[in-house]
Amino acid sequence: MTGLMPPLLAIAAYSGTGKTTLLKQLIPLLKQQQVRVGLIKHSHHDMDVDTPGKDSYELRKAGADQTLVASDRRWALMSETPEQQPLDLQYLASRFDHSKVDLILVEGFKHEQISKIVLYREEIGKPLADMLDQHVIAVASDKKIEGIMPLLDINQPETIAGFIVQWLKQAKA
Repeated sequence: MTGLMPPLLAIAAYSGTGKTTLLKQLIPLLKQQQVRVGLIKHSHHDMDVDTPGKDSYELRKAGADQTLVASDRRWALMSETPEQQPLDLQYLASRFDHSKVDLILVEGFKHEQISKIVLYREEIGKPLADMLDQHVIAVASDKKIEGIMPLLDINQPETIAGFIVQWLKQAKA
C-alpha cells in the first residue's frame, strides 16, 4: 500500500456483454506491454473465496472478522462486512500494494465516477445512452455507432489494449 494510487479504469457493460471474456484477453496483452495489472471485480452474489471444509473457511466461519490465507505463491485477505455498507471502490483500490500495479482494472461499478470503457452489443437489447456519462473514455462495440468517438471494436482486444496503454501514459503524465 505504498506509492501513489494507480489509475482506475472500469470495463462497464450490461450483463451478458462479455466483460470477463474481454478482460481475460486484455490482461495478458497489457502484461506483454509491461503494464502491471490489478483487478477489482464486482459481484452481485454472496461469494466465498475459500472452500467449505478447508481450515481457512472453518476458521473464518468461527467468527474471525478478517482472515488472511497465505502461501509462498499468493495470499488473500477476506474481510467480513456484516453491516452490508455500499461498496467503496476507492477504499477497495487503496488495499492494493501500489508499488506492484500500474493500473487497476475494474469490472462492473458502471455508475462510479472513474474513467471507463463501455462495452456495447446491440443484441443485449438495452440502450447505450444509459451507460454514457462524462467518465466514458471510449465505447467498444461490435457495430458502428454514429457520433461515438473513440469507438473501438469489441472483437479486437489488441486494439483495446493499445488504447488502454496510450490512455495510461496520459493518465500518469
